[in-house]
Amino acid sequence: MADPLIQVENLYKLFGNNPDKHMSLVHEGKSKDEILAATGHTLGLKNINLSINPGEIFVIMGLSGSGKSTLIRHFNRLIDPTEGVIKVEGTDVMQLNPKELEQFRRHKMSMVFQRFGLLPHKTVVENVAYGLRIQGVDKSESLSRARQWLETVGLAGYEEQYPAQLSGGQQQRVGLARALCTDAEILLMDEAFSALDPLIRSEMQDQLVQLQEKLHKTIIFITHDLDEALRLGDRIAILKDGEIVQQGEPEEILLHPATDYVEAFVHDVNRARALTVETVMKDPAYRITADTIADALSQMKGFGRDYGYLVNESGYQGVVKAERLEQAYQDNKDAKLDAALYEDVEPVDPHAVLETVIPNTLDADYPLPVVDEDGQLTGQLTRGTLAEVLGETHKPVEQQKDESRTPAA
Repeated sequence: MADPLIQVENLYKLFGNNPDKHMSLVHEGKSKDEILAATGHTLGLKNINLSINPGEIFVIMGLSGSGKSTLIRHFNRLIDPTEGVIKVEGTDVMQLNPKELEQFRRHKMSMVFQRFGLLPHKTVVENVAYGLRIQGVDKSESLSRARQWLETVGLAGYEEQYPAQLSGGQQQRVGLARALCTDAEILLMDEAFSALDPLIRSEMQDQLVQLQEKLHKTIIFITHDLDEALRLGDRIAILKDGEIVQQGEPEEILLHPATDYVEAFVHDVNRARALTVETVMKDPAYRITADTIADALSQMKGFGRDYGYLVNESGYQGVVKAERLEQAYQDNKDAKLDAALYEDVEPVDPHAVLETVIPNTLDADYPLPVVDEDGQLTGQLTRGTLAEVLGETHKPVEQQKDESRTPAA
């Protein structure tokens, strides 16, 4: 696995006139309210430790006042920490001199703001090209590249418009194009979609996911919306009063909340829309690797089921049931297994959202096979799994009961 692109180590931020003087109270474990009452200083961040990998969308979320916007502004040193280290590709950002920091901000990171941050007196294409012009790229090339990015975000034809002539969603697309146009490796997005109407917000989320599939940027995304975090994030960190209370992959946070605070966050999330098959599927235990009917029945008896998933060197072939094989056995027990003996079962894509596979899962007499794009059997999805995961309980998936069919006599 590649080394982390960004590492944050023991990061603290205490706002006030003399933060160093009062950091002892923070290390003693005093609360945010206690420190404010005693010193007039506000605790913004407390002992933040993060590793962010190249090419991932890392979501930092929390309610208002949790410290998430404070944290994202540390990455490009719009805010300097009271204590701690921020490394980007192994370089301690805190050690950069003013000239180095200027170049770092221009070339390494771009930022997309909640309120768009567009220059009202410049055209759309001039706004997108602005970062390149700051980098010193000549006007002709910068405008050419800006037009390409406007086309990428769906705004071809709007080049000569002004920001005030665009809708909120269009203005945010301009902001996104401007951030991408500089070709910065790291994209900072601070509540970038929060000011948009729900439908436009959903469209922007979709577009970000589509762009990320092509660009593989490292994106740090700030939001207060758990649904948005679950939809976008490869990993999520949840902040409360300046501290990280849990971080991990979306399904881990959704299924295994670490604290009552996180539990309250995830309680009302529609799990069927937030989880994919691969996050809850089980290993496919009942593989049939035999070539003949007799051998297939023998394997079924060995693992005590009246069905199995037929696989060979080419991958998954289909579901076979004992009842049909036994009928064929009477005619010719040494006959080869072929498609005529398979059950009519549509495999499930591991990336499918649970909501889309619920009907098939409930209708099936046995767990559905999960087959990847290469045709390999990667898991099985049971009714019992769905019942547990979509219910109120947070019981770990690995403890869920296997609601398979009763073994044949």
